[in-house]
Amino acid sequence: MKSAERLKKMRDATAEELRNQESDMNEQMFRLRFQWQMGQTETLNKMRQLRKDRARMLTVIKQKETSK
Repeated sequence: MKSAERLKKMRDATAEELRNQESDMNEQMFRLRFQWQMGQTETLNKMRQLRKDRARMLTVIKQKETSK
């Protein structure tokens, strides 16, 4: 899925749903970092994409909170 599509889904979701997704992303990032430390190099691209998606999500959450 392209980043524009993911961003549209994020904007359509509620702030509470985004918070739940954020906690899932944090857990997934923890697991990927652990795999990275164990030497599984294929996780690097996943980590980069997840980090960018998380930043986009936090931006959308902040926009929703300030628009209230």
